[in-house]
Amino acid sequence: MTATNGLPDTEEGREAVRADTVAAVVRQWRAVHPDLDTGPMEIIGRVNRCAALLQQAEDAPLRRAGLSRPEFDLLGALRRTGHELTPGELARETFSSGAAVTKRLKQLTERGLVERRGDTRDRRVAHVRLTDAGRELVDAILPDQLAYESAVLSGVGSAEQGELAALLGTLLSQLEGRLGAVRRA
Repeated sequence: MTATNGLPDTEEGREAVRADTVAAVVRQWRAVHPDLDTGPMEIIGRVNRCAALLQQAEDAPLRRAGLSRPEFDLLGALRRTGHELTPGELARETFSSGAAVTKRLKQLTERGLVERRGDTRDRRVAHVRLTDAGRELVDAILPDQLAYESAVLSGVGSAEQGELAALLGTLLSQLEGRLGAVRRA
């Protein structure tokens, strides 16, 4: 059986809810406003808290390679697409601002991991590709990064990981659709 908070209605599930920091915040709000449904806060608060903690963890394999997560995301976008991308395309692929991509590309170019070339038809357009060193670095780091991420998730069973991935995928699709429509309006 599943409780209203989405966790199994077992002692372990109830203990997990009592133990996290969002649960304490929710209990405080319920004491102040017992008439309000704090269910959304339990989900959004936990997603935000998990994101903050994951960002603080600073991805150990990336740090050892001297890369930040956003830099690795740029390199990864170039590697997984398998072709050159413009800075604008990289911004869309990595959910970053154009200014942030420009700054990161400058650093990655200085390190010899990417190279830029101008467009033959439009001098305002640049094309970015991985260098051999950039490709080798991504290919060397990726297995270690995936192992690190698996270790971070090791306290959650594989069935629960699948369920969590599916639920987050549903939420993300809905948010991207809604927020994208709001931005276009």
